[in-house]
Amino acid sequence: MSAGNRNLDEKYTRMTEAPVERLVCSMAIPTISIMLISALYNVADTYFVGWIGTGAVAAVGVSFPLMTLIQAIGFFFGHGCGNYISRQMGAQNWEVASVMAATGFIASIAAGVLITVFGLAFLEPLGRFLGATEAILPYTCDYLFYILIGAPWMTGAFVLNNMLRFQGSANYGMIGMISGAVLNIVLDPLFIFYFDMGVSGAALATMISQFVSCCLLFVGCSRKGNIRIIFSKFSPRFTFYKEIAKGGLPSLIRQGFASIAIICLNHVAGAYGVAVIAAVAIVQRVTIFTNYALIGFGQGFQPVCGFNYGAKRYDRVKKAFWFCVKVSTIFLLFIATVGYFFAPQIIAVFRRDDLEVIRVGALALKLQCVTYPLMGWVILNNMMMQTIGKAFKASFLAMARQGLFLLPALFLLAPRLGVLGIQLSQPISDVATFLLAVPLGLGVLREMDDRA
Repeated sequence: MSAGNRNLDEKYTRMTEAPVERLVCSMAIPTISIMLISALYNVADTYFVGWIGTGAVAAVGVSFPLMTLIQAIGFFFGHGCGNYISRQMGAQNWEVASVMAATGFIASIAAGVLITVFGLAFLEPLGRFLGATEAILPYTCDYLFYILIGAPWMTGAFVLNNMLRFQGSANYGMIGMISGAVLNIVLDPLFIFYFDMGVSGAALATMISQFVSCCLLFVGCSRKGNIRIIFSKFSPRFTFYKEIAKGGLPSLIRQGFASIAIICLNHVAGAYGVAVIAAVAIVQRVTIFTNYALIGFGQGFQPVCGFNYGAKRYDRVKKAFWFCVKVSTIFLLFIATVGYFFAPQIIAVFRRDDLEVIRVGALALKLQCVTYPLMGWVILNNMMMQTIGKAFKASFLAMARQGLFLLPALFLLAPRLGVLGIQLSQPISDVATFLLAVPLGLGVLREMDDRA
């Protein structure tokens, strides 16, 4: 037996035999770190441009849907091929997993190039579409320019990170992402203030940092026990793209609707002034830390779920799922309590001199904290369904929070309640999504009981 196959066999034994609680935690520590680092990219930009002014903060917030879209494309290919690779490794089909890795990575780079070309060709219309008012459009276009140039390696970095994660090698992903995040924090003030580039400097720092991350993640894929990216194995067959769509569509829908929801929030908030746009942007950056930490914990569960589902160890899948639900709910209760009681102080970190931004943002954050503890059940059910190939149910649940419930709540409440309607729309959507996720999740768990 070759050394490569021996390493893969050792990984299979660990993923299907080690205690699931310990296994999930070992997988979750690097994935939580990676997701928090991803959030840090956006928060760092918001923090440093906050020194420029409220308009600059609003411009970065308006640009956030594009970042979410780029991430959505990366997650589509990364989760799609990663889920498939995980199941194939669970079934010990190493060659098929290798072909999928090359196919998914190259396709994601091509998608990133398309975003760059079309985005730069329609830069100002894109800024207006994202919700920029005339007052902040110049800031917005300056920021979008560099983000669009970096789109190909941003999508590639998300794909490589997720492929490593689904193989149970999230530590390599963590190294790549941490390196990029540290570089971004160093470059932000250098470009923004020392070279006097303003918001353009924040975007350039993000672009360079993501490129470094992508290179390091690519190197990580060549380490022992991982599926290497071999370009000659690229195979654009319908069967592979079908599997990518099956595993990645829920992520694309979840992130895509998040992007649409933010665009709609920007447009609705714009009617009440730049301060409200800035407040909404800051709350999004603050809550993204909690959301990404939860997603990171769920991502620690996914390779355990995928390997054991592929190996028909349904008892281990369910045991890992319930463990994750309990831990995430306790964590969210703690975060919600802190966020609720310290909301004004948290918002003030970003715009301490603008009392209107603090007032609007603090209430919005408090209202969202009320429904935080419900999200553990929602996110983990979505990830379980996505990993085991329940594409329709996972996609339906993924679009519920930001699409099926948030957008109607926003457009119904904002005209009647004004800014309060904007602030209430997300927590109302969270409650409705939880009520939908309960029967869907229990149904999938019962199906595994029947197969056991």
